Amino acid sequence: MGTLLHWAVVFLIVALVAAFLGFGGVAGTAMGGAQLLFWVAIVLFVVSVVAGLIRRA
Repeated sequence: MGTLLHWAVVFLIVALVAAFLGFGGVAGTAMGGAQLLFWVAIVLFVVSVVAGLIRRA
């Protein structure tokens, strides 16, 4: 899961640099990718926590 968060941060940085340089389309696309990867990482984290709790019980 650390890899997903790493790529989310990379996309966020790309979006910020693109927005700073005036590339709105690229910035929007990169930000959308960063949001998608972030939420996928959060969902996978929650699923793994729930699975770990169920396995312990």
